[in-house]
Amino acid sequence: MVGYTITTATSIMAVVRTDCHHHRGHDAACASSGTMYMVVFGLVEVVLSQFPSLEKLTLISVVAAVMSCTYSVVGLFLSAAKVASNHAAHGTLLGVKISAAAGVSASTKTWHSLQALGNIAFAYTYSMLLIEIQDTVKSPPSENVTMKRASFYGIGVTTIFYVSLGCIGYAAFGNAAPGNVLTGFDEPFWLVDVANVAVVIHLVGAYQVFAQPIFACYEKWLAARWPESGFFHHEYAVRLPLAGGGGRAARFTLCKLVVRTAFVAATTVVSLMLPFFNAVLGLLGAIAFWPLTVYFPVTMYIAQARVAPGSRKWVALQALNVGALVVSLLAAVGSVADMVQRLGHVTIFQTQL
Repeated sequence: MVGYTITTATSIMAVVRTDCHHHRGHDAACASSGTMYMVVFGLVEVVLSQFPSLEKLTLISVVAAVMSCTYSVVGLFLSAAKVASNHAAHGTLLGVKISAAAGVSASTKTWHSLQALGNIAFAYTYSMLLIEIQDTVKSPPSENVTMKRASFYGIGVTTIFYVSLGCIGYAAFGNAAPGNVLTGFDEPFWLVDVANVAVVIHLVGAYQVFAQPIFACYEKWLAARWPESGFFHHEYAVRLPLAGGGGRAARFTLCKLVVRTAFVAATTVVSLMLPFFNAVLGLLGAIAFWPLTVYFPVTMYIAQARVAPGSRKWVALQALNVGALVVSLLAAVGSVADMVQRLGHVTIFQTQL
């Protein structure tokens, strides 16, 4: 959720900068801070966090998926158009050259390379939602069959998008490629704005898709821990003024109102304190990828399928497990090192593009 908050702010800032350059010229000083945008995003998420569960957010999830496809296609189109206008692909096979004149040291390139592993891992940390989403799927067919099909096509399509956009985006910008490829374009300004707005809409919904299972988990634990407390169990109802004659009401407990709000506020404050787009995404990806996407699923599969220790399948699964752990550790080291380097050049609570 921290990564989503930072990304939303940078996307809104990109819209402001693109419009400024369009009206005042590309050489105009169009700097802006993302602090206000993060706070506004946090307030929106506070409201949405009061929805009871993922089942009540179906429309938001659908809209988020459509927006994801929208900005991915636009980014791919703009990158391909830039490659065509350049009449050649920029960049090299080995990436940025180590050069004192360019200000790129061997350590900087190493940290950025490791950080990139974390960014890739961040894109595949959806497994924590798999069971929650599967629990809301109607049957028949059975939930696991539906989710296997959805995972296969979902991962396949997104991987094609990621690889295509990464390769074509690098060919378009070369070693000057921005961390967020959409921030590298100013024209056509309306299309760039559409893509960035789509990012914002997508992340508004994606935040809740990730947050709701967390809310459900700790609220269930707290309610079981204090079964007699009205703070966790007493339900209040507030009649909605626009609900019509049906008399619909919003129902909530004080626990939901206070703790969910505090959770969103905490993620917003952390985002304000860490205004690093790629470094934060890399660190979050490194932290979440191995335990949630590899270790737990692999361990549960070995136990459920009763894979014999020492068998070929067991060795292959454990090799995957160890390999993913190494990738996560390296990505975490690279991301933290990059953040430490950048701390001397940024102002806390002031996000810049």
